[in-house]
Amino acid sequence: MTAPVAAPLPPAEHEAVRGLLGAWALDACPADEAALLERHLADCGPCAAEAARLRDAAGWLSADEPLDPAPELRSQVLESCLVRRAPLLRVPEWAAPYSAETAKLDALLRDLGPAEWLERAEVPWHGGAEHWRPAEVLCHLAAVDGFVGTAYGLADPVSGELPDGPADNPWAAITTRTAWLIDAHGGRAPEAVRALWREQTRAVVHTVSLAGPAGAGVEVDYGAFRIPARDALVDRAFECWIHADDVARAVDYPYEPPSAPHLRQMIDLAARMLPAALGGRPGAGSARPPRTLRLVIEGPAAGEWLIPLDTPGLPAAAEPVASLVMDGLEFCYLAAAHRDPDRMPVGQDGDAAAVREVLRAAPLLSRP
Repeated sequence: MTAPVAAPLPPAEHEAVRGLLGAWALDACPADEAALLERHLADCGPCAAEAARLRDAAGWLSADEPLDPAPELRSQVLESCLVRRAPLLRVPEWAAPYSAETAKLDALLRDLGPAEWLERAEVPWHGGAEHWRPAEVLCHLAAVDGFVGTAYGLADPVSGELPDGPADNPWAAITTRTAWLIDAHGGRAPEAVRALWREQTRAVVHTVSLAGPAGAGVEVDYGAFRIPARDALVDRAFECWIHADDVARAVDYPYEPPSAPHLRQMIDLAARMLPAALGGRPGAGSARPPRTLRLVIEGPAAGEWLIPLDTPGLPAAAEPVASLVMDGLEFCYLAAAHRDPDRMPVGQDGDAAAVREVLRAAPLLSRP
């Protein structure tokens, strides 16, 4: 004898019972509602199929494994979206690292609690180390980003007349601007400082994106030197990442390095600036044949660079006198004066003195 088939529910009642599926899948239904729904599922195929899917999803929500997305997921999703629909305003390749690193730092700052905003991060450079709270780090970043912004006609966050720095300090413009901003915003809530910094970074990205290809050649004056915007934005991304890492260490926050393409742009900039740092070392420019070192970077941003050791601006000699092999991240930390050049894990071949010259010159690229 077959069981009687229940008559289908009227549409309104069917939708009301179907609305219980989400709570039922999470075991959040009262017993009477759960019993009513389960009787309905026995006779309604579509609702039974949906209930099974929801139960599977609920199982994932209670899984022991962490559900944090992989670090590369964001870039993969964005790339997929851009294939389907081009952005109204595309960020230039040379500004993309800055856009990414400022967004990453902002994500870190959103997670800081009141006590963490009071922690002091150690911020080393080749002349020593600063000890800044996160809001003071933002003031420093904003002070230097202001050089880029003003080159494009944006408002400068530093206003008023600044005192002259020591005549023998090539970074006087940076240090005095940083001190001015820290003093100006010292009494403000950290979140307010964060909002001002983030507004500035977004304005920079938007403005350089609007400038088009010609914007890459805009000269940015740092006071001690001038570089084109295509290098300045990579420089700003580099410093943003390094100082975000400083803050992350101070508050014990896990922080990811730049993506491989962005890291390679940072390494390329540092490698191209190394000859100038070498030229500033004692004994540089002595009368000897031009020498070259082959810098080999390993890791996700792998590549090779020929570094002129004696005469910045001239082509590298054909045959390198030495080879230096380093991990890409370690090279960046060395260039930021976050590593001891005499204790770096490196591979080397050839003229050991030339290798030491390069290792000890790299931290000179850092600045306050």
